[in-house]
Amino acid sequence: MAEIRIGVYVCHCGTNIAGVVDVLKVVEEIKKMKNVVVCRNYLYMCSDPGQELIKKDIREYNLNRVVVASCSPRMHEITFRKAIKEAGLNPYLLEMANIREQDSWVTEDKEEATKKAISLVRIAVLRASLLEELYEKEVKVIKRALVIGGGISGIQASLDIAEAGYEVYLVEKEPSIGGHMAQLEKTFPTLDCAACILTPKMVEVSQNPNIKLMTYCEIEDISGFVGNFKVKIKKKAKYVSWEKCISCLLCQEKCPKKVPSEFEGSVGFRKAIYIPFAQAVPNKPVIDSESCIYFQTGRCRVCEKICPTKAINFDDKEEYEEVDFGAIVIATGYDEFDPRLKPEFGYGRYKEVLTGLEFERILNAGGPTFGEIKINGKVPKSIVFIHCVGSRDEMVGNPYCSRVCCMYIAKQAYLVKERLPDCKITVFYIDVRAFGKGFEEFYTRVKDSGVIYRRGSPSEIYKRGDKLIVRSEDTILGEMVEEEADLVVLGTGLVPRKETLELAKKLKLSLSPDNFLLEAHPKLRPIDSNIDGVYLCGCCQGPKDIPDSVAQAKGAASSVIALFNKGVVTVEPIQAYVREEYCSGCHICEGLCPYLALEFDKEKKVMRVNTALCRGCGVCPSACPSGAIVMRHYTDEQIEVQIGGLLWKE
Repeated sequence: MAEIRIGVYVCHCGTNIAGVVDVLKVVEEIKKMKNVVVCRNYLYMCSDPGQELIKKDIREYNLNRVVVASCSPRMHEITFRKAIKEAGLNPYLLEMANIREQDSWVTEDKEEATKKAISLVRIAVLRASLLEELYEKEVKVIKRALVIGGGISGIQASLDIAEAGYEVYLVEKEPSIGGHMAQLEKTFPTLDCAACILTPKMVEVSQNPNIKLMTYCEIEDISGFVGNFKVKIKKKAKYVSWEKCISCLLCQEKCPKKVPSEFEGSVGFRKAIYIPFAQAVPNKPVIDSESCIYFQTGRCRVCEKICPTKAINFDDKEEYEEVDFGAIVIATGYDEFDPRLKPEFGYGRYKEVLTGLEFERILNAGGPTFGEIKINGKVPKSIVFIHCVGSRDEMVGNPYCSRVCCMYIAKQAYLVKERLPDCKITVFYIDVRAFGKGFEEFYTRVKDSGVIYRRGSPSEIYKRGDKLIVRSEDTILGEMVEEEADLVVLGTGLVPRKETLELAKKLKLSLSPDNFLLEAHPKLRPIDSNIDGVYLCGCCQGPKDIPDSVAQAKGAASSVIALFNKGVVTVEPIQAYVREEYCSGCHICEGLCPYLALEFDKEKKVMRVNTALCRGCGVCPSACPSGAIVMRHYTDEQIEVQIGGLLWKE
C-alpha cells in the first residue's frame, strides 16, 4: 500500500473563523499528526490563490490526500474537489472539516472554539487516511423537460425551454393554465392589466409545437435521477371529449347545478360543468363529478342531451401516462392563507369580510360583479384593509413576510379610490415594506390619493347594527380606536400549497422551516433544489411577486437548457453496494430504501443495488443486520476512526 501523504489547509475565512478560532494554534497541533506532510493556513482558501496553493503542494509534496478546514462542504466541497482534480488527484480523496458553521459561528468562547477546531480537523485527517479513489459515471441526458405548475412561472419556464428547441411537458392540475395571476385585475406598481400580460403567453404555450400541455393532470409518481427521471402522470377524468367539443358553452348555460367557484373564491359561482374563466387555455369544459347531479343521483344528463357534437362522456375514466424526462422544473405556486385560523377577524362569519384574492375578483372586470364594487348589493361607503393576516405571525406558524401583501393592498386601495372617490379607505398596517422597483413611489402615490394609513394591528372585528367595527390600537397616537366599515379586506399572506408538500415527499425534496421548498444554497444556488436536475421557480420556493417569479423561471429554464446542451451528466459514485457473501436476503433494506434502488436477485438470493437509482442516503447500510451493505466514501471503518478521534485525549 502506498504511503499516505496528507496536506491540511486551515482557512481564516476573513474573520468568520479567525475572529474566534486561533488558526495558528490549530495548524501547530495538526502538524504533529501521523501522515500529515504539510499543514498551512490561508486567509481565503476558496479564492484562486488559495486553490493554487493546494495544487502547488500536491505536485511539490506528492500529496495523495487533502483536508480543508473551512466552511460547510455544502458550500465549497465541489470547489475543492475540482481544484485537486486539476492537480491530478482523485476528487474523492478530499475531506472537509466544517470549523465555521459548526464551530466559530456557534460560540464566542475562543479557547473552546479552538479546541473544537483542533478536534474537528484531527478526525478529518484520520478519515482522510482511509479514503479511497472513486470514479464518476457519465449518463446520457433525456432532452425532454417536465414543468409542474401552469402559473406565470411555469408558463415562462416552459416557453424559454421550448424556444431553445427542447420538448416540454407542462402539467397543471386545474382545467386551465394561468394560476393566481389569471385572477388579478391589475398588477402593481404600474397598474398594467394582468390579463393583457398573461393571456398572450397562455395562448403562446398552447400554440408552441415543442410544448405538450397537460391540464387537469397530476403527478402520480417520480423516480430516477438527473438526466433520467421516470414520471407517472395521472390524467383526471374530464367527462368531456375535448377533441369533439367546440366550446359553444351550451352545456354550461343549461346545467342546473350551481356551486361555489374555486376561481372566484367565495364571491362567485360556477356550474357543475364549467370552464374556469373566459380566457381559459385550453378553453374546454370539464364536469365536476362531486357536484354533478347525475353522478350524485343518477338523474339529469341535460348537458349530454343538448351538446351538438356529442362530446359528453359520462363513462370517462382517469388514465395514466409514463414519460421519461431529463430535468424537472417545479412551479407549483402558493395558496392563500386561510383567515379562519384568525377567528377574531370574523372571516366566514361576516359576508362583509373578504380575503385579498376574493376582493381582487370583485375589482376584476371579468369577475362576478364585472368590476362593480358592491357588497350585499350596496356600494360601500367605507372600507378597511388589514395588513399581515397570516404573515409575520408566529401564533399561526408563519413568522415570515409574504412580500406582496403591502403592495397589493396599496393597489386595491388605489383602484377603489379611483372608482369610488367618496369612499373612506383606511389601511391598518404594522409597517410598509415597499422593497421593489417603483414600489415606494407607488406607495406615496396611494397615500396622496386620500387613502388613510393607520399604524396598528387590529385585535378583533365585530358587528354593530349593519356596520363592521374594526378594533385596534393606533400605535402612533398610543390609543385604542374603533373604525366603522361596510367592508373589510384582509391582506392574506402566501402559504405553501398542500400539493407542493406531497410532491416534495415523492421527490425527496428538502423543505425550509416555513415549509416552502428549500433551495440548494440561498445565495449561490437559489434555483437548484437538493436533487440534481430538479429546479425551483416562483412561489413554491418562497413568497415573491410576478417579476421575481418570472426572473426565477427564466433562471430555471436556463439551467435546464445548459443541462440539455451538455448532453451527459456525471453520476456521483457515493452509493451503496452489497457484499454478497454476507447478504442473507432478509429484504429489510428493500422496504426502507426511499429511492427503490434495492432489488432482490432471485437466482443468487441476495440483494443488489440499482446504481441508477441509489442516491447514497445511507439508510440501507445502517439497517442491514449482517453488515452486508457498505456505503462508498462513508464506510464503517472511516466513521469508527472519526469516533475514536473524538474520544482521544492528550
